[in-house]
Amino acid sequence: MSATIANTVLTSGGLNVTYRAAGDRAVLIEYGPHSPVDLNVNFLVHAVARHVNSHPVRGLLEVVPGLRSLLVYYEPSVIGQSEVVSAVEECHQQMPEPSSLVLPSRRVRLPIAFDDSASREAVNWYCVSTRPDAPNVVDGNNIDYIVACNGFSDREHFYATVMETEWWNAFTGFYAGLASLLPLDPRCEVVAPKYNPARNWTPEGAVAFGGPCLVVHPIESPGAYQMFGRTLPISSLMPGPRTHRIDPTLLHPCDRISFFRTTEQELLELRRQVFEGRYDYDIEPGEFSVAEHTASTRADEIATEVARRRATRDAALETVRIP
Repeated sequence: MSATIANTVLTSGGLNVTYRAAGDRAVLIEYGPHSPVDLNVNFLVHAVARHVNSHPVRGLLEVVPGLRSLLVYYEPSVIGQSEVVSAVEECHQQMPEPSSLVLPSRRVRLPIAFDDSASREAVNWYCVSTRPDAPNVVDGNNIDYIVACNGFSDREHFYATVMETEWWNAFTGFYAGLASLLPLDPRCEVVAPKYNPARNWTPEGAVAFGGPCLVVHPIESPGAYQMFGRTLPISSLMPGPRTHRIDPTLLHPCDRISFFRTTEQELLELRRQVFEGRYDYDIEPGEFSVAEHTASTRADEIATEVARRRATRDAALETVRIP
């Protein structure tokens, strides 16, 4: 028995939309093909989520945006599955052209210490306790593996790539506060195969790559992404005198995150200030224009550079061992 409820096509943009049953209290809505990752689809997903939230429908309880999907929870005693589909379809009809979307979007600047001791400790513990022959561990770190996977000339080339772009908070999932970020500059795409098997421990604040996504770990947890640095806490379960916001997680959907380099000693001092309630996070409110983004990334010279970098990365991936 198929879980598919309906298939439609957006009148603006011609994107395929698939509705699937997700248990008896939710509908999963998927936009476009499974791959490749398309930021424009993610922009649309967040716009639809915001539109549904700002135009409440009786019986719809919660809308959760994903990378290219929406999970819509509903109360079946109030609204039926087919009515959920109709309500979202009506939302689609009211949406502006995807290319003209403007989304609320804050800028968040975070310090990063590359090749930090906490990440190295997690890598070492993994080798001792789980997989001594892990191909993604080179000289006690994951950084050199990321460099090899992407064809970077050296570590500094990789570090510069991370800091050259703003990172779009595409979705939060797997556990509370774990934001998955994608580069807004397509020339800064980085990919990395995941651990196999996963780590038992990842330090809070670790910054890591898995597939095309960059994540910042909000809590100590298991993990499978390749770690390369550490930043400030992005989760605050205990409110303090200068907590970053009422919500315990720092990063909002559609935030644009940028990183600036610091030493580990400097980072530890900044983290101390956070825990003591003396640190002010660098957050700037604003908006994100899809049209402006498209205009800035579609130039011929950028497209040529993106194609060159992807070819280099594809060739590099052929030469490395996958965990």
